[in-house]
Amino acid sequence: MDGMFSYMESQYRLEAEDKASFINLLLVHRRVRALVAIELKIGEFEPGFVGKMQFYLAAPDAQIRREDENPSIGVILCKEKRRTIVEYALRDARKPIGVATYEITKTLPKKLKDQLPSPEAIARLLENI
Repeated sequence: MDGMFSYMESQYRLEAEDKASFINLLLVHRRVRALVAIELKIGEFEPGFVGKMQFYLAAPDAQIRREDENPSIGVILCKEKRRTIVEYALRDARKPIGVATYEITKTLPKKLKDQLPSPEAIARLLENI
């Protein structure tokens, strides 16, 4: 599964009728051949996040998606979520959206250590930017 996601841009700028909006992170999934919009929320999931994500999927589909790509997919990452509220909020959503939680930790889990670059390697990569 290495390299299935390709980075496009953070704070990806969308414009509609002279109004700008920004997707936190825009990726491309190579196997699925679709744009993946990721929104990171610092608190609990709110149903209004779904409407915003619907926009973040519809606009790139209309403006930048290529003919050979599938419709965009959305991921909302929240600190907390309540299952029933998420289910109700997504029940009539027309675009594929997932909601997941995250956990902040000071140390990297052992199973991930070999899958991510070291802080030193990241620093070397950033020197070239």
